Amino acid sequence: MNLFGPCIKKRVCSALIVGSLLLTSIAPVALAKSPTSPPPPPAKNIIVMISDGCGYNQVNAANLYQHGRIQAQKYEKFPVRFGMSTYSYYGSYDPLQAFKNLDYVKNGATDSAAAATAMSTGIKTYDAAIGVDINKAPLKHVSEQAEELGKATGVVTTVQLSHATPAGFVAHNPSRNDYSGIAREMLLNSATDVIMGAGHPWHDDNGHRKNTPNNYQYVGGQSTWDALFAGTAGADADGDGDNDPWTLIQERGEFQALMNGPTPGRVCGVPQVYTTLQQARSGDDKADPYQVPLNGNVPTLAEMSSGALNVLDNDPDGFFLMIEGGAIDWAGHANQSGRLIEEEIDFNQAVEAVIDWVEKNSNWNETLLIVTGDHETGYLTSSSSQKAWIPLVNNGPGQLPGMQWNSGNHTNSLIPFYAKGRAARHLFRMGDRGNDPVRGYYIDNTAIAKLIFATME
Repeated sequence: MNLFGPCIKKRVCSALIVGSLLLTSIAPVALAKSPTSPPPPPAKNIIVMISDGCGYNQVNAANLYQHGRIQAQKYEKFPVRFGMSTYSYYGSYDPLQAFKNLDYVKNGATDSAAAATAMSTGIKTYDAAIGVDINKAPLKHVSEQAEELGKATGVVTTVQLSHATPAGFVAHNPSRNDYSGIAREMLLNSATDVIMGAGHPWHDDNGHRKNTPNNYQYVGGQSTWDALFAGTAGADADGDGDNDPWTLIQERGEFQALMNGPTPGRVCGVPQVYTTLQQARSGDDKADPYQVPLNGNVPTLAEMSSGALNVLDNDPDGFFLMIEGGAIDWAGHANQSGRLIEEEIDFNQAVEAVIDWVEKNSNWNETLLIVTGDHETGYLTSSSSQKAWIPLVNNGPGQLPGMQWNSGNHTNSLIPFYAKGRAARHLFRMGDRGNDPVRGYYIDNTAIAKLIFATME
């Protein structure tokens, strides 16, 4: 069945069914898909922001809690807005089954490693794969292409720096679980200029200093950490044949200081916390948002993102940066409504900071910004229905919306995708695409890398 390009009336009918929850309206220019279309215009700077585990209702839950309305984020008004399919190599997405059979999306979901690899290389692979194909052969990352063109590159996350999503944009490994090996590749063998994420071996999830260290696996083992601490770790990042050691920052004040003024050439930021900046802290993990005090010693994602941008924009050739709100997924797995909202708000504030940077320090002609997720986690729906397109119950700002979790795992649902920048309009012709009876037009996650490879100047 050809699901592409149904009549407009059918799409209008779908919109009437779902009302205000239909979030995939698109600027007409975004639908250009002629095989004779010119190549996308070049982009000097490319920023990909990933809300790990985020579907449509995760965005809505944060909006309703913070603003008492949906469609409250600037990125929700970006000129290019689609749904996005996320399945891995052995999966598929059937838009008719997704809304006919409520259990359909509980099967066939990707994991974060395969999803990150697809978004970073344009090639689908098996679950747990980091930057390799189904035969475990290394794939080329968009960050590697950026480095070949002389650009600066970076990855930032709220979870461990060697976790699936940041790893999936830098490393090559058959298994996402080889944290030490992945961290060593990222820190000792890659040309990446900024790496920020949790995994501090000397602090717990509440940011407290430990008497004895945790496992050093997330930072590449004790010898790698010792070299980072001594300022000697790091391979040749600029191609001159000399090693370029990392400048290690740990304290929140150091992250905040990085946001303005002169910066080191390479920065590894490891906040003083073990697995996540906030989500894994102790206290009632099912409490309403912010009822349990936040860890005060760690940076926000906005602060980390702003610091990373201040480092990377020193390169006159431009940069590639991936920013992840990683613990949205963790809250989804644990069905933590309050912490899900905290994490999504933190991600949204980081997007605001990035938009502000573009408009103050660059422009939308030379910078491409993509905001999306890697998959949905938790099958989050309205409190009155399992149907994902029924709006969450709006209980007003500062109140948990009516919502329910129907799974503790990833789902194969379409997720929202937003983009802004001169090249963004070309996304719809980059690979697989279709039309969903509820979400409207959608692209596949491989389109992200395909566009970036095509538009990188």
